[in-house]
Amino acid sequence: MKPSSRFTLPRTGHVLLNRSVLAAMTNKQSNEDGSLSDEEIKWLVRRAKDGFAITTTAAANVTEHGRGWDGEMGVWGDHQLPGLTELAKQLNATGTLSLAQIFHGGMRAPQSLNGVQPVSASENTEDGMDGLYTRELSHEEVLEMIQSFTNAAVRCQKAGFAGVELHGAHSYLICQFLGSVTNRREDEWGGDLMGRSKFLRDMITSVRNATGPDFIIAVRISPIIEKAGIYLHESLKLTEILCKMDIDMLHVSCWDVFQGVAGDEDGPSLTKRFAEVVPEHIPLISTGAVWTSKDAQWLMDEGANLVGVARVAIAHPDWPMHLGNPDYSPHRPPFTEQHLLDMDLSPVFVEYMKRWKNFVIGGN
Repeated sequence: MKPSSRFTLPRTGHVLLNRSVLAAMTNKQSNEDGSLSDEEIKWLVRRAKDGFAITTTAAANVTEHGRGWDGEMGVWGDHQLPGLTELAKQLNATGTLSLAQIFHGGMRAPQSLNGVQPVSASENTEDGMDGLYTRELSHEEVLEMIQSFTNAAVRCQKAGFAGVELHGAHSYLICQFLGSVTNRREDEWGGDLMGRSKFLRDMITSVRNATGPDFIIAVRISPIIEKAGIYLHESLKLTEILCKMDIDMLHVSCWDVFQGVAGDEDGPSLTKRFAEVVPEHIPLISTGAVWTSKDAQWLMDEGANLVGVARVAIAHPDWPMHLGNPDYSPHRPPFTEQHLLDMDLSPVFVEYMKRWKNFVIGGN
């Protein structure tokens, strides 16, 4: 199969225009109250119009005090519904599959931003937390958090999104529950992998029950984060567990799909390792450092059904349109500020991208 070929989601029958997925990207373009700005809508719709089969929003916080950064999109209040509805309407009109990524920062939701002590699976700390430790969520608070994710998914469904992606990667709250280092609980929410995954598993069940059979649920995980206690052998086992549940897609966030596994650099790629345990009825998305059409084809040959991209879509919103050309190799960074503005990034987004090394001329 080719990256430009259509694909049908097995459970729902949704037909995707090609194999491209716009992965969720932080861009700091939302309003202070978490509502969507016109700039955020414009940025996403441009990429949907230019051919992305799946368009995923930036990570959207499910509670008022779980923000990880300024300018973060929110799905925790009905005051955010008008913007969410407008975005979903415009995305759906393009033929893309619209997904809202929902998350909570957990220990990565600093007190300086939220005004409250951060919470997590256990008492944790890391750089950027203002030197504070998190407070361990009580049993009742864990249940309330699952309900917050569920309410957010229902809100996204009401707005018109085709589905949500549960963000269980990148050391945010769901990931903190999954990790053996960040989750040292001794109750039903901790312990072995089944206990540590209960938070996510119960969330999937709750979201499915609240949204119904037509709503899409994708789950994004990180294969390895050693500082959190996320290890490859358990991530593969988690994949087997999740794929027996009522989900529609599994998204593996590799950072760099071409990088070998430490200690087994000559072994199979991360994508191939996950493809070997993901059943046929669950599409596999793999993301990380894909740039050219050859990269996309290689990733599919490794077993990915869908190819997620982020950075290349910032500068080349029409990336999916060129996947039929096996020699497509778009220009790489650094880019001028004007080019990025022409690609419908707001000045705020351009300033944020200047933090990425060698991405913007005149930036870091």
